[in-house]
Amino acid sequence: MQKSLTNPPSNGYELLKQNRIVRILETVQDLFVISLCMALFALMAIQLREMFFELLPPLDFPGVTSDILFLLILVELFRLLIIYLQEQRVSIGVAVEVSIVSVLREVIVRGVLETSWVQILAACAFLIVMAALLVVRVWLPPTFDGVDPEKRLSIRNQLLTTDNSSYPIETATHVNSQPVASTVVNGTNGLVHQD
Repeated sequence: MQKSLTNPPSNGYELLKQNRIVRILETVQDLFVISLCMALFALMAIQLREMFFELLPPLDFPGVTSDILFLLILVELFRLLIIYLQEQRVSIGVAVEVSIVSVLREVIVRGVLETSWVQILAACAFLIVMAALLVVRVWLPPTFDGVDPEKRLSIRNQLLTTDNSSYPIETATHVNSQPVASTVVNGTNGLVHQD
């Protein structure tokens, strides 16, 4: 069968050190995303203030429309960052929606009649691809029919790290072997008692 290219950490200290490093990096990344959220929120407040000043006479309809659409783009980006903080993933649907609104904003601000036909054709092709991506995203299950590779790897690591505990466990050399599959089905968190 397949051999692992890298050996798993042999002692608990190396495993703890790797987990600690990963947690520290994830925390730093979350702090970056939080700072982006705060900066985006401040930019939305500034943009809203400018939009209200543009509503005063003389009224500039293209400018107001552009500001409203830009504010909607900022709101969607803010929502994308919030989803990332909550679920630790980038939402494809929100990212596609931001792309669609951005392209439509550019077409509306420039005006369809002032834009060359090649740019309009490219924008239409891009919008068709984005719409197809939205449709395909709905049909795909989020974890590909319940297969969660991270869960399988964490169970394998649990089996390997609890090998020296007081409970005898069945160790597996392959993730797809029977002992690992039985622990997933039984939900015993990696501890399987032998009779």
